[in-house]
Amino acid sequence: MTPRLQGLSPATRTHIMVAGEALEAGRVDEAERHLANATVSDPQHPEVLRMQAGIHSLRGRPQQALNAMRQALSQRPQDPIYHNTMGTLLGSVGDFDAAIASLRRCCELQPDIAIAWYNLGVMLTRCVRNDEAVAALQHAVALAPDHVAARALLGDMLRTRGHTEEAAAEYRKVLAEQPWAGMAWWGLADLKTTRFADDDIERMQAAMQQPRASDDDLIAMGFALAKALDDNGRYADSLAALAQANTVARRRQQWNAAAFSTGISAVNQAFAPPPADAAEALGDEVIFIVSLPRSGSTLVEQILASHSSVEGAGELPDLPLVLAEESRRRGKPFPQWVSAMQPADWERLGRRYLERTAHWRRQRPVFIDKLPNNWMYIGAIRAMLPAARIICCRRDPLETCFSCYRQHLANNEYSRTFSDLASFWRDFDRSVRLWTDLNPSRVFEHNYEDLLADPEVQIRHLLEFCDLPFEPACLQFHETEREIRSPSATQVREPLRQDTASAPRYGALLDPLREALGIGPSD
Repeated sequence: MTPRLQGLSPATRTHIMVAGEALEAGRVDEAERHLANATVSDPQHPEVLRMQAGIHSLRGRPQQALNAMRQALSQRPQDPIYHNTMGTLLGSVGDFDAAIASLRRCCELQPDIAIAWYNLGVMLTRCVRNDEAVAALQHAVALAPDHVAARALLGDMLRTRGHTEEAAAEYRKVLAEQPWAGMAWWGLADLKTTRFADDDIERMQAAMQQPRASDDDLIAMGFALAKALDDNGRYADSLAALAQANTVARRRQQWNAAAFSTGISAVNQAFAPPPADAAEALGDEVIFIVSLPRSGSTLVEQILASHSSVEGAGELPDLPLVLAEESRRRGKPFPQWVSAMQPADWERLGRRYLERTAHWRRQRPVFIDKLPNNWMYIGAIRAMLPAARIICCRRDPLETCFSCYRQHLANNEYSRTFSDLASFWRDFDRSVRLWTDLNPSRVFEHNYEDLLADPEVQIRHLLEFCDLPFEPACLQFHETEREIRSPSATQVREPLRQDTASAPRYGALLDPLREALGIGPSD
């Protein structure tokens, strides 16, 4: 195979190599500067195209990134690194099936590339294929014992199984070798059981000055530092750390709240009036739980998954993937093709979804799909799977938005500013109100604060809505042993607590968020 930089001038080769290093560190501005001349002199060179694809992706231009990478890959179809890059780009747009296929192709072409095995582990994790993910991550670590991201993700997998002490020990091992490993710091913070000491704060602050810390490290450490400062009662400092972490993230791409709201309006209008449902009442075996992040959805899943008839599958990507398949088939983005759908088409999509998720019905007859953003697709769920049940989890909007702001949520760019968070919450609120009004027998609003106030009554309401007989195990949900991959994994293994609200500690410091939400200032 010809060298990747063949055909480029010595100066351009240097710029390409520097741009690649900058991209790997997440420094998109620097990468763009070094690539500028090459995009003029050699715009169709495959390595120039590959670098451009990386820049487009970090800038939030996914379609341009994929187009550039497809051009590059067409010139080097046997290059494993190109398949690795394509896999990560496909994963960033949620096309996990294709991403896994690309990454497996990379590993076939060159089995000793640790980063490809790591990326494969990431994509398998997002598909809740945890056993396969662990195998891929272990392969990455065997090839590169110093691959701290893979080791940190393996720590995350320990957490999903409830092994919090082992997870914490793994994160600490990583940090002993690389104090600037942001995801290890965040892993400790996200355990929720770890209270950071003063020396942890000092170590994080020192690590953030390390030149080897990438933007990804700085973002993750910023969120971890904010948690540590909160633990120590330094609330203004904690907010400052959050603002800095979110600012670094926003340097890459900004959220277009107006465009998103317009898109949500288009989706809701596409289903008004609702189209004729699938000819057969499919979906009785599915419970969808939708919400904003940090709204108690993992808790609801844990309660229902404590029932002997219910499997808690977690955050499955299958519904968006089925809709994306139909978009490709029709050559139009969702929801532009909704008006052309017939009942038989909706039934076809419903059966496709059930085919993809058959794994989750092997042990129990009913399963839960808890992908939060499926609230955007309630209209499609109703058309595809008219017998499915949809639980919309709500929590106090101030607590919800502040919790999202404090959480290191990958690819949730709306959580970077108070105004964007408030706009996103309003889009969720109006959509959920629309669908609960239209379908009260199949769409149920569950309130987190009501659950805290009267657990048994609210748990019985959930079971009745799902047509499940009462079982005492649902009241003792914290004793149920199962894998849980969400930020609330540790919390839902404990009895209900009444002290989960964060906003009261911050008082007037959160008045800008209250104003964005249309809530009066703190007393």
